[in-house]
Amino acid sequence: MNTKNRNWASILSLLLWAIISTITAIGSVPTALALEYNKEILVQADFSGRDLTDSSFTKANLRYSNFSNANVSGVSFFAANLESANLRGANLTNATLDAARLIKTDLTNAILEGAFAANAKFDGAIVEGADFTDVLLRTDEQKKLCKLAKGTNPVTGRDTRETLDCP
Repeated sequence: MNTKNRNWASILSLLLWAIISTITAIGSVPTALALEYNKEILVQADFSGRDLTDSSFTKANLRYSNFSNANVSGVSFFAANLESANLRGANLTNATLDAARLIKTDLTNAILEGAFAANAKFDGAIVEGADFTDVLLRTDEQKKLCKLAKGTNPVTGRDTRETLDCP
């Protein structure tokens, strides 16, 4: 093999090594990184379809924000203002909603299984098809939600009224 061919072989070998290393590094990066938006003003922000697993929006102003079809499982919305926010089809499994304002919030087909929502306000929320399985709610908020509850969650197959333990 002459010198010119050896140089090309070395360059191609190095290039192949760089490509394989890059692919390996990308493959090992987690798909979701927990982010902190604590006390941020995020009015009308668009988080639709994003994976925000374990992120924190504690005391954030999220009025009119869009979380439709987002994965917000394990997310802290503690004392967050989610008034008129869009949470259609969002996965809120094990989320912290304690002291959050979900007034006029669209929770259509959302999954809230295992969420902690003590002291959360749901006045005028849209809950058609939402799954409230094992959600910790105050009794007065549960009664309000039962007046609005209807539908079946398309993912879990659970009836909204049943998940809220409505009479």
